[in-house]
Amino acid sequence: MALGHPGATSAVVGGKGVSLARLARAGFRVPPGFDVTTGAYLDFVASGGLLEPMLAAISAVDVSDAATFDAAAARIGELFASQPVPAPTVAAIAGAYASLGDNMPVAVRSSATVEDLPGMSAAGQHDTYLNIRGEAAVLDAVRRCWASLWSARAIGYRARHGVEPGEVSIAVVVQQLVLAEAAGVMFTVDPVGAGHDQVVISANWGLGEAVVAGNVTPDVVVVDRVSGTLVSYQTDSKETMTVADSAGTKTVATSAGLRSAAVLSPARAGELARVGLAIEQLYDQPMDIEWALAAGELSVVQARPVTAVAGPGEQWNDSLGGDYLWSNGNLGEAIPAVMTPATWSFMELLMTRMTFPPSVPGYRGYGRIGGRFYANVSMAMALEALVGIPRRRFVTLFGPVVGKLPPVGEIPQARLPRWQATRMMVPATVAMLRKVNSDAKRLPGFVASAPGRCDQLRAEIAQVTEAGILPRLWQEQVRPLVVEACDMLAAATSHAGTTFVTSPRKLAKLVGEADASLLLSGQQTEDVPLASLGPVIGLARLARGEIDRDTFTRQYGHRSSQELELSVPRPAEDPAWIDGQLAAFRDADTEAVLARQDAARAAAWARLARQDPRKAAAARKIVARWAPIARDREAARSEVARSVWVARTWVLRAGDLTGHGDDLFFLELPEILGLLRGETVSPAKVPARQAAYDTFRALPSYPALIRGRFDPVRWAADPNRRSDYYDEYAQLTETGDTITGFPGAAGVVEGIARGPTHARGGRSAR
Repeated sequence: MALGHPGATSAVVGGKGVSLARLARAGFRVPPGFDVTTGAYLDFVASGGLLEPMLAAISAVDVSDAATFDAAAARIGELFASQPVPAPTVAAIAGAYASLGDNMPVAVRSSATVEDLPGMSAAGQHDTYLNIRGEAAVLDAVRRCWASLWSARAIGYRARHGVEPGEVSIAVVVQQLVLAEAAGVMFTVDPVGAGHDQVVISANWGLGEAVVAGNVTPDVVVVDRVSGTLVSYQTDSKETMTVADSAGTKTVATSAGLRSAAVLSPARAGELARVGLAIEQLYDQPMDIEWALAAGELSVVQARPVTAVAGPGEQWNDSLGGDYLWSNGNLGEAIPAVMTPATWSFMELLMTRMTFPPSVPGYRGYGRIGGRFYANVSMAMALEALVGIPRRRFVTLFGPVVGKLPPVGEIPQARLPRWQATRMMVPATVAMLRKVNSDAKRLPGFVASAPGRCDQLRAEIAQVTEAGILPRLWQEQVRPLVVEACDMLAAATSHAGTTFVTSPRKLAKLVGEADASLLLSGQQTEDVPLASLGPVIGLARLARGEIDRDTFTRQYGHRSSQELELSVPRPAEDPAWIDGQLAAFRDADTEAVLARQDAARAAAWARLARQDPRKAAAARKIVARWAPIARDREAARSEVARSVWVARTWVLRAGDLTGHGDDLFFLELPEILGLLRGETVSPAKVPARQAAYDTFRALPSYPALIRGRFDPVRWAADPNRRSDYYDEYAQLTETGDTITGFPGAAGVVEGIARGPTHARGGRSAR
């Protein structure tokens, strides 16, 4: 089918094909070409009897097991590779290709029927091949595009979105390749920043593949939507460019002169913006456009609706404030996911009680990066230096807490107003020490009384029938409870100075890492376990009939992996929770596992006593000092989680009484209080924040350490991204055979891909 044919629909030519047809019919400069329709794909499947074995392969897919995606994709790939293309399709493709010109270089692009649809961003899941020449090569590229409908990534994405295998098909777009001198991507609104009155363009030399794949740091150009004038032009490094060669395309180093030169003139940027806004008008929505420039002519090679736009100001990114080192070590365990605005608002309250040293006005000691919680290591290091802890000592003391840190010389320094900070730190330190000592004495009584106090308060909240009562209840009971729980956790952690932090390191130096981990695990005295072990031990007691289900729920129903996120239900809110826990407990034979750990710990102590009695005695002293601190800390943390459950109950009741339901999780505490008092809250805030939350939550977990300004969307789109450490100022290099760096977590994550902002990083992969 000719590109631009009036019969081009999504069902016939897929999402990309129908968009290009629409652009061509509207008169935009689109490279000439043709569509290999979904009918040709279906003929290929039917002629080879592939449907039944394909469905059999897909039937084995388990949405919770990524390995099943790979297995299904491998099987279907084998089927496609062995099946010849039907003769009528070969003849039609050969004729259409010949009509473009003799041995014409073309781009062969997949165009799935589920691509670029509202609520789904399938970009990057299906294959594209550039600079394909010759009939045989075009046919082979078409067949590979068909097979990419069943890549592991595409299978997993559709399974998670509930798309049935029989609902999808694929077409292929074959277009004359634009041998671009420059190319890039344009958004008719800034998709993650506040510039919804701006067009954002990324530009690089050569073909657009380097920009689309996020393999280069392009120029970023911002143009005013109304006047078409240049707002800003960030000339970036443009280290590499993609060019055509005999094998298709290749990446080459950009010459020094081109690296420093602006790809677009102000006039050309204005022209691009006008074209983009005309396309936006055609579609009546913000657009994501791929463009190419050759011989002075501008071509549009793809256009799709922007699938996710965060509201103005919803960046949730404190890394944009300057050159600091951020860490989510330790915090990442307590708050592992992107926070809703309500949770962040509560966390700001909690951290004023739990963080020392405190933040200097205008300088953040902690913050959000893409909605996730991070501590500002540079700030903490600078403030600790004011009380006599030098930078190297800071790394030694707090490295185990915040995670493995880079060399001291590579940690950027926070340049504080020294006199103001010193004047604040001295009295703050004295006040903190006094408060910690006082709170430590009250800790046992608080831990004993908090469960009943929380149960009573949650019941009282549930009985409230007027929204206007909730602000008073918050101020008089809920907030004091949460604050006191945080004070207790701070006291439990800080009362013994650095003992809690330094003891594991001292013990490891004495007996080795393996024995140190074993000897510090499972600490309990007189049947009082670490609170983190409580649910496991409680399940054992429940299974033996020593406690009833209500007792187990009261003691442990508030603990979960996201116990500090207000929007996540507590385990006790699920009636089937206990049955599931008991089943897993029995299946894993957990009691036997705990017994083996106890036996291994006892054997380690006995071995140490035989080998070196003095070393064993020293180890026992270290463990004896550390264990009660660990137990107090875990007990206090458990009560913080229980108090957060009270706060969640309060927000849920506010949602019920105001008629806003779960939308209140996307408001901050002052806004919720204002709403309860009858103040007007802009309804536009919720969908914008929901969009930001959904976008960030769909991305992989960010690096444990981040230096400088970090754009999580662009980082996630970089195929060579590091999951352990991000440094804005590190020189970009091609991936080699050796991988080095900080320990990190491996995995594959799928999410919504979006384009550039004004920060550095990669661009969404297609």
